[in-house]
Amino acid sequence: MNHTKNILLILFVLLGFVSCDDELDIVPITEKAANNFFSNEQEIESAIIGVYAQLQNGGLYGLDLIGVGEIPAEDSFEEIAANDGGRFGQLDDFSTNPGNDLVGDIWRESYEGIQRANVVLNRINEIEFENASLKTSRIGEMKFIRALLYFNLVRLYGDVPLVVEETENPFDFFGQGRTPEAEIYTQIAADLSDAVQELPTAKQPGRPAVGAAQALLAEVQLTQGNFSGALSNLEAVVNSGTYELMPSTAEIFGVANEGNPEILFEVQFASGFDADGEIEGSPAGSQFRPSGTTANAKGHNLPTQTFIDSFEAGDTRATDYVGIDPDANPFYFTTKYEVSTTGANDGGSDHLIIRFADVVLQYAEALNENGQTAEAITQLNRIRTRAGLAGTTATSQADVRAAIRLERRFEFIGEGKRWFDLKRYGTAIEVMNVYFESTGGSTENINENDLVLPVPQSQIDTDPDFILQNPGY
Repeated sequence: MNHTKNILLILFVLLGFVSCDDELDIVPITEKAANNFFSNEQEIESAIIGVYAQLQNGGLYGLDLIGVGEIPAEDSFEEIAANDGGRFGQLDDFSTNPGNDLVGDIWRESYEGIQRANVVLNRINEIEFENASLKTSRIGEMKFIRALLYFNLVRLYGDVPLVVEETENPFDFFGQGRTPEAEIYTQIAADLSDAVQELPTAKQPGRPAVGAAQALLAEVQLTQGNFSGALSNLEAVVNSGTYELMPSTAEIFGVANEGNPEILFEVQFASGFDADGEIEGSPAGSQFRPSGTTANAKGHNLPTQTFIDSFEAGDTRATDYVGIDPDANPFYFTTKYEVSTTGANDGGSDHLIIRFADVVLQYAEALNENGQTAEAITQLNRIRTRAGLAGTTATSQADVRAAIRLERRFEFIGEGKRWFDLKRYGTAIEVMNVYFESTGGSTENINENDLVLPVPQSQIDTDPDFILQNPGY
């Protein structure tokens, strides 16, 4: 495979490592020169913590990746489109431009994370570990995170530069351009297949185990229409006995429920400050609240009234996943991210990237697409029963498909999944055009060009002959 490298990393490669969450036993390391640093196991471990720390950033799972996976879809909206310069508001009405900070932050911080993972993978083989199996596990962790970041990038931007080696001299790599999506997906699948072999089976807080790699690989396979491959991986996770649904929808989210058996992989946050005085928490809890309800509330990613009205009577998720402050304004908000106890933008809630409810519903989807509709209904009803609902009335393959898709809307509100689901189903254009027509929220229909973000203008300016803009921007 031709692994391209790109000048995009010149400005964005970070070799300083910052703290993440004390559950990962962080030893902060900053301003170390890479060539003089990676000489022993402790230093490699510090570098690995730096990779996890990158996931906390605002352009990734601190805020932007959650919003970009939710706001373009029909179930959430921006209270005030111009807030924060319209960085989220433009997603809401499909007017995102190449100069939008969000577009640039996601791209830049993703490649920073990829470079950090590549540095570790390039150096770790030469380092002697006291425990050889731990070294193997760490290699699997880095491949998992690299795959996760590329999976986000390819779904958001389409073709993107593929970099799977440490970039030591970025000036060597002008003119490499963007790698076709198919090659990106091949690399993602290769990384995850390796991770399945390299990661441990036991859960480890804040780190992926083999079940997380199998689940992410299955989602990649579903995205590509490989339902048989996805079924095999999802079945392995379901039958592993490692994970389970929490008994109620009130026991999944929030600081008090962190590390529960439903979680396969999470980005950890801790309200407060690290040794350098840097905020360790997440801004999602405050910024995903209606204006005036808490400090630094921005009204980003608020559930629509249409979505709220769609809950079945008795669905516990209507109150466990969603809240409202009628004294401030009549807007709802997700309660999956707690507001900080120490100040704005410092919430302590972990972001759950993969949880077992997602595995169960994707397992139901794969079963149904493979003609095992009766078993798909059984899996679907596991989620409905927990939410206080009766079993589905759907019986045909087509009706069960629709029921599973509907169930995902209610189960994952606010988690940054809906837009990716619509794209994966191939229904995003139809669903959004019907939604806009019903609400009068857009003067024109969206089309294929609106399914991806523009490439950041700053990236195009760096290498304009080879990094070309997506059509329509």
